[in-house]
Amino acid sequence: MTDAHEMTDEARERMRAEAVSITADLVAIDSTNTGDPATIGDGETRVCLRIAEYLREVGIDSELVESVPGRGSLFARMEGEDPHAGGLVVHGHVDVVPAVAEDWSVPPFAGEIRDGWLYGRGTVDMKNMIGMILAVVRHYRREGIVPRRSLLLAFFADEEAAGIMGAKWIVRERPELFDGMTQALSEVGGWSVPVAGRRLYPIAIAEKGVAWAKVTAHGAAAHASRPTPDNAVAAIAGAVHRVAGIDFPVEPTEANTALAAAVGRIAGGSGDVAELPDRLEVLGHFGPLVAASLSHTASPTVLSAGYKTNVIPTEAHAEIDCRVLPGGEETFRAEVERELGPDVSVEWIWQPPIAAPADAPLVDVIGEAVRESDPDSLVVPYLLPASTDNKHLSELGIDGYGFVPLRVPDEFDVFGHFHAVDERVPVDALHFGADVLARVLRSA
Repeated sequence: MTDAHEMTDEARERMRAEAVSITADLVAIDSTNTGDPATIGDGETRVCLRIAEYLREVGIDSELVESVPGRGSLFARMEGEDPHAGGLVVHGHVDVVPAVAEDWSVPPFAGEIRDGWLYGRGTVDMKNMIGMILAVVRHYRREGIVPRRSLLLAFFADEEAAGIMGAKWIVRERPELFDGMTQALSEVGGWSVPVAGRRLYPIAIAEKGVAWAKVTAHGAAAHASRPTPDNAVAAIAGAVHRVAGIDFPVEPTEANTALAAAVGRIAGGSGDVAELPDRLEVLGHFGPLVAASLSHTASPTVLSAGYKTNVIPTEAHAEIDCRVLPGGEETFRAEVERELGPDVSVEWIWQPPIAAPADAPLVDVIGEAVRESDPDSLVVPYLLPASTDNKHLSELGIDGYGFVPLRVPDEFDVFGHFHAVDERVPVDALHFGADVLARVLRSA
């Protein structure tokens, strides 16, 4: 049996080429998720059916699961050598955010390569990961490689709209699909970040919780020429202003503590979390993402009230997007409600934060796999301030990690290309990612 670490040049080149060609092929299938069911087509199912073809070509069966017609997710299992080791979910989402073709320099759904870059919606978010996964497992089947752990290959619909018709629905309606799975690997992380002459590869070991506050103020309707003391618009404006002004302190978490220590070792400084806000410049374009991960945040996003200038309305409304660090579940909402004050009511939509161990063997395997291709590199934990489908899998007790390996030019901001115009990825970054994934999924 050929070992994944002893790949022939011919096999490696074929795997790398497939990582690129499959990604381009999937990008060319428009699977736009507008968030509005009335305007979403069957692109997610069409992507899944294409993935199923790639799997079937090497003898891997799969199951298509649709929450509603056209909103497909796909699942396939590969049995591992060790029946006692918990399985690993390797997953990506098949939907993409909209792209306005007129804004792009290349057609967003052509999967076109120019000057060594693959362009198109989904090239970093996240059909690139799907292409690399498929290239790796096709290589395994051709070479007779059996991974140490059983793998569940999962390709979800609707991640770009909170997974309601994708991972969230699947976890609720088909939890048996995940039997035996203990960890998961997906977005967001894994791209190279230059720091003091070395490349760091961040791995998301935690995600902030999501707390959406819908705030309402009530008052008496009146002619606007006669001011009232219980003006609902004034009450909502004051409440939102107070929350926006909260100066949330930097809070140590396992993820940002480990990241701060790594920055201290490489770029100098104490390595203490409290110092990290003043050291963000050494992280370059990764710095703003880290900055958002160091404390709770509260961002007012929607205000609505009234229907006529000379009428004081009875109600005014606001929505506030709050992101909560692991460990803040018990105190955060009460703190925000104190600042909102007694003159408003609040309704919460709540999804708790998640955190996985930074010292898990999977993290070590990923670090070793990256160093085989980039010897002086360092894989560092961080806390993702946003959300992925790993949150839904966590409801089944599955620890989620965010790592899509890409070695990119130092000036290229991978996260900055999520949802951006002219989204793109270097072709050789996909080669690198396939090499790393082949090692990780074999040995994890």
